[in-house]
Amino acid sequence: MQFQSYAYGKNHWLLEPDLAPILQRLWPEFAQHQAELGRFGELAGGRAYQIADWVDRAAPPELVMHDLNGQRVDRARLDPAHAQLLQDLAFINRPPYQGGSWLHHFALGYLLADTGLYCTLIVTNQTAYAIHKYAPEHKAWLDQLLSGHFWGATWMSETQAGSDLGANTTLAHPDGDCWRLNGPDKYFASNAGIADLAIATARPPGAPAGPKGIALFLVPRLDDQGQLNYHLRRFKRKSATRAVPTGEVEFHNSQAYLVGEAELGIYYTLENLTVSRLANTAGAMGMARKAHLEALLRTQARAAFGKNLIEHPLVRYDLTDLAVRTAGGLALAFHAIQAFDRAWLETPPYTSAYHHARFLSHLAKNRTADHAIFTTQLAMEIFGGLGFMEDFAVSRLHREALVTSIWEGTSNIQALDMLEAMHKKAAHEPFLDEILPMLQRAGTDSARLASQSIQKALSELSASPALQAQWLSKTALSTLADAAQVALLYDLAESAGERYAKLAELYAAHFLQHLPYPAWALNDPQIWQPLPLV
Repeated sequence: MQFQSYAYGKNHWLLEPDLAPILQRLWPEFAQHQAELGRFGELAGGRAYQIADWVDRAAPPELVMHDLNGQRVDRARLDPAHAQLLQDLAFINRPPYQGGSWLHHFALGYLLADTGLYCTLIVTNQTAYAIHKYAPEHKAWLDQLLSGHFWGATWMSETQAGSDLGANTTLAHPDGDCWRLNGPDKYFASNAGIADLAIATARPPGAPAGPKGIALFLVPRLDDQGQLNYHLRRFKRKSATRAVPTGEVEFHNSQAYLVGEAELGIYYTLENLTVSRLANTAGAMGMARKAHLEALLRTQARAAFGKNLIEHPLVRYDLTDLAVRTAGGLALAFHAIQAFDRAWLETPPYTSAYHHARFLSHLAKNRTADHAIFTTQLAMEIFGGLGFMEDFAVSRLHREALVTSIWEGTSNIQALDMLEAMHKKAAHEPFLDEILPMLQRAGTDSARLASQSIQKALSELSASPALQAQWLSKTALSTLADAAQVALLYDLAESAGERYAKLAELYAAHFLQHLPYPAWALNDPQIWQPLPLV
């Protein structure tokens, strides 16, 4: 891979300009984990980057349906290096359940920044989450998941339902100490073929129609007789995220165990979805950063028209855009993660702290996906013709980034969920209480613009009839996220220095005023070259 990537073989923690200042501000235990993050940065920029690229190009998982005796096994065959890497990465999932922080977990996920590899890890984490909070009687499975001996999965969507959990029709019937699941295919089933245990949604007898009738279940790969408990119909071919085996799962009288209380299943499921949306956010910004690194190192190494690319004003403009998006998106991502870290142990009914965390997850998931897609596309453009060639690393990053706007709910779903959190739980009120004082402390014209943008977007939503509010909600979702990024960059400047105040000014000009980046940035290498020349 040394011939296809500028960032390969480099420690991605040491090349990271923004994560350390953000973690230092948000995570009291950050100093204790810097050495670990440094070691992980070496893995992320080395073996993990190389294996992810190799699996994507030449060694995606394959479905093995039968053993030598003709028995169904429905297992994924992984490249041995891929399988070993997953074992080496399993520790990422442990911190939240062993007295640590979600900031720790997601910092590692961000540095890894491969949607296929991280998907295997995060759906395993989500399975562990359900057991830890709501099914402690299955702690033996939790220990297996956290050790890397078991892999988990989250199988919610059905072919006919997509993102509409209320349209799921899988049925659950009690059978002594367990339950039996029957129904249509679980669609887009990540970790199919490697999962030893999954969480899945189904309807118990007499459950009401719609999402309130959904209960959550643990479904092991093998039943208590050691027999295959469900079947995989096939693996699905995808344009990206090829490292995670994904297929269609059929439940036929499959043994399952109820998680918590059946009538609260939809709440457990939505909690689980919040975890995956935050993972989507961290992964999106991680890919944006890798694309940023590839592009920045390219402009330092490549000459055109008589001088290095980085000396050209238009290239500096592009690098400014990359720097503004990656810093702003990362600040928003970890702000949302911190809010979740503070509230994740709450159970239904939740307090305003949890609803606030959920509100932030919608803003962060949606806007970081936008940043990842645009940033990886722009990096391809900076590479010129090479950026379009699959031989080189940057093209894969763009393919991987495209999925982040679809996984865990499209922008339409995020906008509707944001509206629900506002109307039913007033989740925007703690958002205002937190963000507006940051902007007031900054006291600049850009900060006042951000404050006005927030209040205007919210007042338009609250003054509109329901259908019109939905029509406006997607634009409001982006506006609120953009204004929050301005506030968070100003807030970061208080501890990390003037560069972040400058980034806040640039973000406000470009995303709130919809203007070109101001020309003063042209001669400010602190903005467009946050790393030393290599």
